[in-house]
Amino acid sequence: MATPAPFSRYEFLIAWRYLRAKRAEGGVSVMTWISLIGIMLAVAALIITLAVRAGFRDEFVSTILGANAHVTVYNQGVRSESGQVSRVIADYVEVADRLAAVEGVTRVAPLVKGQVMAVFRDQNTGLEVFGIAPEDLADIPRIADPETGVGDLSAFPGGIALGREAARSLGVTIGDVVRFISPNGVRTAFGTSPRIGEYEVAYIFNSGRYDIDRTRVFMPFSEAQVYFNREGVADELEVSVVDPERVETLAAPLREAGGERALLWTWKDSAGGFLRALEVEDTVMFVLMSVLVLIASMNIISGLVMLVKNKGRDIGILRTMGLTEGAILRVFFLTGALVGTIGTILGVVIGCLFAVYFDAILAFVNGAAGGGVWDGAVRGIYRLPAKLEFGDVLSAVGLSLFLSWGITLIPARRAARMNPVEALRYE
Repeated sequence: MATPAPFSRYEFLIAWRYLRAKRAEGGVSVMTWISLIGIMLAVAALIITLAVRAGFRDEFVSTILGANAHVTVYNQGVRSESGQVSRVIADYVEVADRLAAVEGVTRVAPLVKGQVMAVFRDQNTGLEVFGIAPEDLADIPRIADPETGVGDLSAFPGGIALGREAARSLGVTIGDVVRFISPNGVRTAFGTSPRIGEYEVAYIFNSGRYDIDRTRVFMPFSEAQVYFNREGVADELEVSVVDPERVETLAAPLREAGGERALLWTWKDSAGGFLRALEVEDTVMFVLMSVLVLIASMNIISGLVMLVKNKGRDIGILRTMGLTEGAILRVFFLTGALVGTIGTILGVVIGCLFAVYFDAILAFVNGAAGGGVWDGAVRGIYRLPAKLEFGDVLSAVGLSLFLSWGITLIPARRAARMNPVEALRYE
């Protein structure tokens, strides 16, 4: 007579029968439900955590790349005879052309930068001015987004583009005139007098980052050259590339195209510390949530140990009927594995649904709490999205199945080694 193949249909039937058994029949339905619900919640929590982590990093990087240069090219300082250090780029047009010719570069824009005190009526705030050509400003995704901006960007050549939080701080709107005061003004025989200029607010942008919207204002490039005494020169060149994640591969050709005095500052240089901290936090969070999955999986051991104890008579009968130790092991392994598998599947469904509707759930929680659950002034970005990634879901499923199936082997092995004579002695 041929020996049945491992994991035959009858093994699944016995395992399913034990899984559905009520306590009065010697089953452990309560422990089964506790184990299943525990694994379900642990897997769902792990998927939600990974999705929120991925969404936060994606939004954080998107706001950086969408409102800032991927690479900033500037010159080494040169000390003049008067002792002043100058970093200006006199031949910025030629340098910009050479940078634009580098393979992988999508945009090069000359900038004039400076700091001013902005005044409107009784309100004032410090701002960082970016002097940029209108056509270059229109190529910055997070700034020139008509869905988030207010006003008409085509009116920028005759005014300024102000960040949303800066406009709120000053209390200005489209058409208001803001006064700029710079300490580095006109040089006279009696020293340097402050430079004052008045500019109409033509556009109010929302970059998605609080620190940018709070401190940044864009001014037409030619006007910024006049205002900051930069006639005929630029302070730096901002460069956008095709693949910002691999910007370091373009460092050598960009430095060569920039000239002998050229220095580079990439977006990873400015945000690298925070991104590395996110990676460490990701690892720690995954380990912590994995412990939850492990604790939930441990409940399977409790349930199966009780089941093996209650089913000692059944095990003895099955062994006398010809079932091998391997068959008994597989029966009880399947019993625990089904709990882990069903709990994992339900956890994936709940976790994915929570991540998909995370924005609506967060809005509801924020409303129920009276606001302030996610403060952009504290967090840096205005929204906390959730981003489902297949790799994250797969890692959560793999971890849950590995732990729940692996732990199931312990009581299943004990059941398989039970002596049928001892099991039936007192029956």
